Amino acid sequence: MQKAGLSELTVFVEIAQQRSFSAAARNLGVSPSALSHTMRAFEARLGVRLFNRTTRSVAPTEAGERLLARVGPALADLRDAVGEAASTRDRPSGVIRISASESAAKPLVRHVLPDFLARYPGIHVEIVVDTRLMDIVAGGFDAGIRVLQDVPRDMIAVRFGDDMRFVAVASPGYLREHPAPLAPHDLAQHRCIRFRFESGALYRWDLERRGKTASIDVDGPMTLGNLNLMIEAALNGVGIAWVPDHLATEHLRSRRLIQVLAEWSPSFPGLCLYYPSNRHPPAALRLFADAVRVWAEGGARRGASTRAV
Repeated sequence: MQKAGLSELTVFVEIAQQRSFSAAARNLGVSPSALSHTMRAFEARLGVRLFNRTTRSVAPTEAGERLLARVGPALADLRDAVGEAASTRDRPSGVIRISASESAAKPLVRHVLPDFLARYPGIHVEIVVDTRLMDIVAGGFDAGIRVLQDVPRDMIAVRFGDDMRFVAVASPGYLREHPAPLAPHDLAQHRCIRFRFESGALYRWDLERRGKTASIDVDGPMTLGNLNLMIEAALNGVGIAWVPDHLATEHLRSRRLIQVLAEWSPSFPGLCLYYPSNRHPPAALRLFADAVRVWAEGGARRGASTRAV
């Protein structure tokens, strides 16, 4: 069975419709000699003449007419399909399923999604709140949000936001009754608010100071699975909480919370949107990733401008 390439069939249909090599060449943006060479090679491979040529005219042979009747409409359908696909750039649609913790998703819900969803009304974004470090592919998700150091290496990661720090915080009322810890081992004498992942694992407090590290399995009267609830518990004097600094900033500024062990707060790369690198991402996901990237780059520029001032 002889195989025909799409480019050869396109050349054949153009010549047959124009009844002219020179007119077909102009439409295709190639030289008449190149077009003639392509068609002669195609005829030789098929073993049949497709055109009768004279010095003044070109006309399909009987075999050429039959081929044109079959191939012409098929190529027209292909052009229409490509045009339809290209038109979706202006009205893309689809569902994006994202796995994220509540605190990780909040910056994108606040700063990216309102404008994104208004611009692309055909796209629906579903965020499933989950604290587990799950396999997003096995879980049926298009993307996930987590800190960069926890993203698998076979993923494309789009950074957003500043580097993250964890801080130990407590209310002024708690610290009036319990002297602030001066070193990590002092936490053994304190009421600490623990965090448990949905997997069941308890989060250890990993502190760092000038290259020295301390991983503490704290104890206390309360265990929670939500960072915002940990902040609430600390505000109400339950004990010391170990939380991302951006969740505590407002309360630290108002002095409703006090940071302790400040020199032991480690810093690491912050949040990112990530998705598989070995798959062609759907158009909706690519557009969303671009929107996150643009917002993140705008934030970086604003930060640089502020520092320059």
